[in-house]
Amino acid sequence: MTPKPSAVRTALVTGGAKGIGRGIALTLAAAGFDVVISYRGSKQEATETVEALRALGGRAAMLRADVTVPEEAERLVQGAHALFLSQGGAGLGVLVNNVGNYVHKPLAELQLAEWHEMFDSNLHATYYTCRAALPIMRAAGYGRIVNIGYAGAQHLLARPGILPYAIAKAGVIALTAAIAKTEAGTGISANVVSPGVIETSVSKPLREIPAGRLGTVQELSAEVLHFVQASDYLTGQIAEVAGGWNL
Repeated sequence: MTPKPSAVRTALVTGGAKGIGRGIALTLAAAGFDVVISYRGSKQEATETVEALRALGGRAAMLRADVTVPEEAERLVQGAHALFLSQGGAGLGVLVNNVGNYVHKPLAELQLAEWHEMFDSNLHATYYTCRAALPIMRAAGYGRIVNIGYAGAQHLLARPGILPYAIAKAGVIALTAAIAKTEAGTGISANVVSPGVIETSVSKPLREIPAGRLGTVQELSAEVLHFVQASDYLTGQIAEVAGGWNL
């Protein structure tokens, strides 16, 4: 079930101002989507990214939002949906949850605020935007949700140096699976793309990667696009872009 409207669908990429989010936004724009990126503090980077998106020939915009706040996540999704409708767009059809902070430190040194931030930015924000987007997608009979995970999170391996991050990403996988099952048959798919060690990663344990190199943002973005362009029958899946890490 893959409706193909004459109008262009809007793709919302949270945290799309720089890094992986920027790469995903550029890939979706090159594939013909209208693209909206959200940012919280990176206004200059967001402005530059929107200029790069428009240079690809499509419509693009940026909206400021702190998606860890439910009301702001709701406004972001509704704003992205409405943004290009008056210009002949089809409204929100794609949601990529890229926002998610990362902390790497020994468990004994972890601060309580850091613990909460990992869940707020990685898991709770993803839930808030999905919750806001699903009614829009159901009404349209079409939706593609791609949540960014973390390679190996589903295996529940001990990760004492990144414990709250790893737990939050395991939660993202469980959330995505629940959405996929609940929305099956409605035209909506929900999948996870899980990066391993990417060129933008904070820590780079290259010796642990069988492929012997870092992954690229382009490789990760291509996997997001794969899920976006696939039919809704491809749902509830995890694609690891990790060069054999954790196998």
